[in-house]
Amino acid sequence: MREAAVREIMPLYGVTGSRFKEDGSLVTAADTAVQARLSEELRVRWPQFAVMGEEMSEAEQRASLDSAHGVWCLDPLDGTTNFVNRLPFFSVSLALLQEGKPVLGVVYDPVRGECFTALRGQGAWLNGERLPALGRPPALRRCVALVDFKRLKPRLAGRLGTDPPYGSQRNWGSCALEWCWLAVGRAHISLHGGQKLWDYAAGSLILCETGGVATTIDGDPLPYGNLAPSSALAARSMDLHEAWRAWICQGTEGH
Repeated sequence: MREAAVREIMPLYGVTGSRFKEDGSLVTAADTAVQARLSEELRVRWPQFAVMGEEMSEAEQRASLDSAHGVWCLDPLDGTTNFVNRLPFFSVSLALLQEGKPVLGVVYDPVRGECFTALRGQGAWLNGERLPALGRPPALRRCVALVDFKRLKPRLAGRLGTDPPYGSQRNWGSCALEWCWLAVGRAHISLHGGQKLWDYAAGSLILCETGGVATTIDGDPLPYGNLAPSSALAARSMDLHEAWRAWICQGTEGH
């Protein structure tokens, strides 16, 4: 992933053209080049697993997701809009899904040279150094929140805008990398109204392996076997997650 980012992404940073896909998102030559390169290498090294990339057709994605042995879930360039506009916050994200759960996650940030990794039940690492479970997070009203307002229902977005329960809010534009920043304590809570599987598959595992909690807004497990967009609500601890979700649900029927 490091080599693919160095050779296929960074030389095109801010200078490549882009086009809009049917869903309104951007795609560049870097997206397709990284997907092609990593897909080939993954198939050669681990032929027992299928490969599902964001830039594949939905039919190809569904066929890969139904693989019996497991599937690599790849986002070749998460944060393409940032990449096109020279905003230095984007990443490559890769997860191995088996039996409907991520068992391995890798997110690489080529701007900062930070590689976040996790193995289910074994912990998480940043550039090979084990990430410790962070200490007790602050109270909800003191938290830094990563909130994407664009995909939230108007009533909830309005409440968050006029009377937020947290201390400060950010949204950087790369879901995979935001999960990792939450895992290392650069923020405390997050909320997104519609992430795709490749947005959360790797990053949510990295967060959970450091003691964080991730669910949908309804409190259900994230749907790792589904291609439909899902809400994602996360926090650095169970207590903080419960307080964050309780505020969201209070007085906001249907969120």
